[in-house]
Amino acid sequence: MFIPLRPTLRTALPGLLLAQLLAMSCTQPPVESRAAAAALRRPESVPDTAGYQRRAPRDPNGIGKYYMGRQIAHVMGHEGAGWLERADRQQQEGTDVLLRELQLKPDDVVADIGAGTGYFSFRISALVPQGRVLAVDIQPEMVEALSQKKTRLNAPNVEPVLGTTQNPNLPAGTVDLALIVDAYHEFDHPREMMRAIRQSLKPGGRVALVEYRAEDQKVPIKRIHRMSEEQARRELTALGFEFVRNNQALPQQHLLIFRKPQ
Repeated sequence: MFIPLRPTLRTALPGLLLAQLLAMSCTQPPVESRAAAAALRRPESVPDTAGYQRRAPRDPNGIGKYYMGRQIAHVMGHEGAGWLERADRQQQEGTDVLLRELQLKPDDVVADIGAGTGYFSFRISALVPQGRVLAVDIQPEMVEALSQKKTRLNAPNVEPVLGTTQNPNLPAGTVDLALIVDAYHEFDHPREMMRAIRQSLKPGGRVALVEYRAEDQKVPIKRIHRMSEEQARRELTALGFEFVRNNQALPQQHLLIFRKPQ
């Protein structure tokens, strides 16, 4: 998981209330009043050229930053690492099914983006004995834990990588598959991250995006920590990825496969 620190969120006077107040007056407000009203409106919705917006959060579990209409979620810190290694995770998420459905080749180079404790990194390691697993996280604590686990499990083909919120720091044109499990919806800078991941992929390289299904109300995860197929496809195809398929083998999550064009 990527675990950035979050800035303090700003709040704003709802635009509807402001419009009602102005409508009650039969005269145009003085210049200083108009300027004050504009200042109140600006924090509510300030688009920029990156496709992001800052406005009051619809969900308290979000950061008040929106990308293509989707509010970005808060994330847990490394203190919650135990949840990633919970005993019933395989049963709940079908993690063994996920690994099978990735259809890895023995010499693949796999980037586990938001690797956290390496739950998937070290399982993938055995599936790519002639390849490599680039276990990326932005928390130094997680990267250190990955390094220690690599030694303990004797997994020389796992390479811990310290990334940033905008760049996973992967070599260009080297990755066969980028795996992102329950992390994309928490990226502070999804546009920049996915552009950097696209650059790291070989021509025809794949992205496996795993996210809890927003369309399924029975999934016991907060709405902001779920994504719809439609939203995910909108965001990734806008950056030049080709949508391949939605593999529906998992019990609670989408397994969305995208590809970098040849």
